[in-house]
Amino acid sequence: MKTIALFGATGKTGLHLLSQALENGYTVKVLVRDSAKVSITHQNLTVIQGDALVISDVEKTIEGSDVVISVLGHVKNSPAWVQTDATKNMVAAMKKYGVKKIISLSGAGVPFEKDEPKFIDNLVRTIMQLTVPSIINDGIEHAKVLQNSGLDWIVVRGPMLKEGEKKGGYKVTFVDKNSGISVNRADLAEFILNQIDDDTYLRQMPVVSY
Repeated sequence: MKTIALFGATGKTGLHLLSQALENGYTVKVLVRDSAKVSITHQNLTVIQGDALVISDVEKTIEGSDVVISVLGHVKNSPAWVQTDATKNMVAAMKKYGVKKIISLSGAGVPFEKDEPKFIDNLVRTIMQLTVPSIINDGIEHAKVLQNSGLDWIVVRGPMLKEGEKKGGYKVTFVDKNSGISVNRADLAEFILNQIDDDTYLRQMPVVSY
């Protein structure tokens, strides 16, 4: 099985990703600021304590990996460009070690050329630009980094993320008349993992929702 370099493993979505990846037989290397926050122990798990904004820590995580998954997000006191700057480090490390594919999580408020937003979608985006501009702008810029990287990338976008068991039956669309307003993190994690060996959405930004 492939080795995943996972960033954001201690976040709410990251925890689902980590547990599901290990359950499915993947070897996982995670980079976390505080190793004590990783409650899972497994023979196929390597925990590296460090910072995604430090290139040497990112290189240590990506070296020997086959694919990169990033579910890094903003938390309290995060730098304004945390996602963008961390993604730049990942891209540089991937090129150094010959890793070709990266799957990154962002919000449905980040636009993509294939979107046909409904009125409510435009309203939500406007509200987010007014209330949390740093999150939206960081998501947009991180996507540009990937689009210009020359790598095989997929930006998976999620709407409102909820806790709960896997329900299945989620839709994969763009922001359009068919996209929903929420998805469980467990289902979102499943979809992200499925993209490791699936190139259907290569260089695209699908939305996963119910």
